[in-house]
Amino acid sequence: MSDALQKLNEFEKPYPSFESLLGDIWGSLYKMRPKLMENTEVPDDLKTNHSFMERIMTDEKFDNYRKYTKLDELSSILATTKFGAKTKEWLEEQREENEKLNEYMNELQALQKQLQKQEKQHKAGQSNDQLQEDLQEAKENIHKEVDQQIQQNGGSLSKKISQAFQETKETNERVKNLVGGTQAGSGETEIKKVPLKDQLQLAEKISNQEHFKAIAEWAGRFKRIARMKQKSAHSDSVERSGVRLGNDIEKLLPSELALYSHGSTRLDFLRRYVERQTMTYDTKAKETLGKGPIILCLDQSGSMSDLDAQSKGFALALMSVAKKQKRDFCFIPFSRKVEVHRYPKGKIDTREMIRISESFLDGGTDFMLPLKKSLEVINESRFNKADIVFVTDGEAHILDTFTNDFLKVKHEKEFSVLSLLIRGDRTGTLEKFSDRVVQIKNLNDTGSYRAFEI
Repeated sequence: MSDALQKLNEFEKPYPSFESLLGDIWGSLYKMRPKLMENTEVPDDLKTNHSFMERIMTDEKFDNYRKYTKLDELSSILATTKFGAKTKEWLEEQREENEKLNEYMNELQALQKQLQKQEKQHKAGQSNDQLQEDLQEAKENIHKEVDQQIQQNGGSLSKKISQAFQETKETNERVKNLVGGTQAGSGETEIKKVPLKDQLQLAEKISNQEHFKAIAEWAGRFKRIARMKQKSAHSDSVERSGVRLGNDIEKLLPSELALYSHGSTRLDFLRRYVERQTMTYDTKAKETLGKGPIILCLDQSGSMSDLDAQSKGFALALMSVAKKQKRDFCFIPFSRKVEVHRYPKGKIDTREMIRISESFLDGGTDFMLPLKKSLEVINESRFNKADIVFVTDGEAHILDTFTNDFLKVKHEKEFSVLSLLIRGDRTGTLEKFSDRVVQIKNLNDTGSYRAFEI
């Protein structure tokens, strides 16, 4: 499933048994109780791999690595890929510095090519037998030389392995940022719902593309902000409706707190508190009616290109809010053209995540196109009270007839429009159709966080 591991596997040509080494690395990271075989039990052509694994598994940090990867499919595969890449890097460095090793590796590759040529020509006989012997000798020479380098320069290998593990943790965290919701710890739960192949595809995109890394980091940041905003909104929606007995410290009546503060009544208070007999406010959340979709109209004209990673992280975070509220989410990127992407209940799969992250419209700006599409989405919804978040850094003309029609539907359907104007001060057009226009420097400005309060 892993493209990265398949590419690493190509290193089998200059270094025989590299594929086996990758398998050993994975086993040491994933399995419950991995144990290194005795050196005497290992075939001669795998003894150098034994030296590699001994260096890796006796490292003082190895147990910490395993806490993270044990029985975890994604983490163990990512770590194997990173460990394998760093081991390959270390071997190539040794090859550059060690003439003998370089000579043996070049000899092996030349012999392999010669053998392939003979096999294609269907030649056999004594010359082929001799070639096989020469190949075996070249492999043994490589293994001996590498084993010696491990003993002499194993410290530098350990440093690379440590770097590989740190990169694994960062990549895994970014994957969780992308697939997780606004609830703390939801990344761990959500990632288990994603097929392993899709997890790997997402992880490898993040590992290999800086733009993807940035989107994941912004998504994680904005989701944390959304979580705080949603929590605050939920607290504000809870009202007191009487008194009941309990021991919820946040809901204790002031009279009970007064009893706790006096020495003569404190013991009685503590007894009743332990027995859940203290008086607390009885609270209930305000009734939440069904709401229409959350619609994000995101400017993707040329001038927004420098904020592309940030804006896509913002979009994914807003989608998580829709998912938490069980509301449909509609993503409408626009420039002089427009796209409409619908995600029922705010749910998105990894392929869509990748597609969104890699696409950018470019070009000029047209406001009427995304607003028309927004009306279509709202008219199709069985719920009123939709929310449109309109993000732009520009200004575009809107016909008065269109504005009048838009406002009429807005009144009938009771939806709201929050517009975020980036790096601009010309709010005239936005004010024609928005309930509120907020001027911000970028999407990491506190003004933009209002979008997460919907």
